[in-house]
Amino acid sequence: MSEPLTAVRNILVRKSGRTILDVPSLDVKTGETLALVGQTGAGKSTLLNVLGLITRPDRGQIFWRGDVVKGGLPGSDVRRRISMAFQSPLLFRGTVRENVAYGLKVRRVPPADITKRVVAILEIFGIADRADANTESLSGGEAQRVSLARAVVFEPALLLLDEPMASLDPGTRDKLIREVTSIIKELGLTCLYVTHSREEAYAVADRLAVIDAGRVAQLGSPEDVFYRPATAAVASFVGTENILPATVFDTAEGLARLRIDGGASETLIEAVTPAVPGSVVTVCVRPEEVAIDSMTPRATGSRRNHLAGKVIGVTILGPTARITVDCGFPLAALITRRSLDELALAPGVPVIAGFKATAVHVIQ
Repeated sequence: MSEPLTAVRNILVRKSGRTILDVPSLDVKTGETLALVGQTGAGKSTLLNVLGLITRPDRGQIFWRGDVVKGGLPGSDVRRRISMAFQSPLLFRGTVRENVAYGLKVRRVPPADITKRVVAILEIFGIADRADANTESLSGGEAQRVSLARAVVFEPALLLLDEPMASLDPGTRDKLIREVTSIIKELGLTCLYVTHSREEAYAVADRLAVIDAGRVAQLGSPEDVFYRPATAAVASFVGTENILPATVFDTAEGLARLRIDGGASETLIEAVTPAVPGSVVTVCVRPEEVAIDSMTPRATGSRRNHLAGKVIGVTILGPTARITVDCGFPLAALITRRSLDELALAPGVPVIAGFKATAVHVIQ
């Protein structure tokens, strides 16, 4: 990671009198994968198109390698260094080889080099055996591999991926995500990756920019965003689930006791956080951090918080299950199917929900 490849300052995009995008500042570092994540309609693709020099903003500046892009859109010398792949592969009729070679021919790469680079990239994407196949005969996963191979074959300075996995079945999607992430790193590409899937973003990104209503709500590493969300909206998007209003009861040596607003007055939880007694905060606990025990619990190790309650909901999620416990307020836990069966959990069963003080993130 070094200096920014591209950046925006004070960008504003409006449509039909409505603000679509309002971003004071955002840098894309050379060699990183920056995922733009958020709900549908948040402005992710608009920001991608601005950074990719496709959409002209109503206000603001775009920088490329430290220089201002004049007039909001670039000359062909810059634009030709950028490539893009979409949710639906945009392939023309012809062979896989012809599709992948197209961008190189446009850039007047010598024929011998085209042959060498196309063969190499088809090998990397695992579709060398389909080189002479017509694109109309490809499966969805094969077609997207061709689309991605065509986008990266000339080793662009900036690769734009707009929901590239959204139309694939889960098995194909998961496999291709791992492969594309590895390929991007292997080739040292700078990538902007748009997705509404938090799991996909976590898997591919060096940094995440959470876009909410056209603004960057949080920018940071996947760990920062997922485990230390800056706002309740970000916490909800990244799957925190347990987002509770609370009041700081007291503090001592970096440990705060918090009363959940709306819960039983005697129920306090502990969190490792600096806080001011009496202040109103938001408590966030990810469901996978919550353990469920019987009313005569096993040794709980370092879990300082133990809340008695009753199961009010069980949702099976394949190898895991989401348990909702009424602790005076609803608390969600994500546990294994084995734990579900061992504890015979069902609505009405009394349990203890436990979690560490360090698992509690406090938004002040």
